[in-house]
Amino acid sequence: EPMSKRQRKKLLKQKQWEEQKDLRRQKRKEKRQKRKLERQSKLDSSNEGNDRKRMRREVVPSTLRLIVDCSFDDLMVLKDVKKLHKQIQRCYAENRKAFHPVQVCL
Repeated sequence: EPMSKRQRKKLLKQKQWEEQKDLRRQKRKEKRQKRKLERQSKLDSSNEGNDRKRMRREVVPSTLRLIVDCSFDDLMVLKDVKKLHKQIQRCYAENRKAFHPVQVCL
């Protein structure tokens, strides 16, 4: 019985899909193994990062103090309060990484 062009194309694509099934499976397996190796190498490198954290604890604290006055927040728009919050977060983060961390007071 005659098949339409669309049906032939569909059948051909299905055959190709079935033929390449093993190849796709193999590629997925290789990809999984590659990701596993990358994760393992990241874990190994993160162990080295822990050494860096230990060194950071030996840092000498500074005698300086940073005081941020947040009492004007009632005069600020919500957008400005959010910006202030982000800036304070950044200060804390940078201070943690600093060689001479300052004492922060809000």
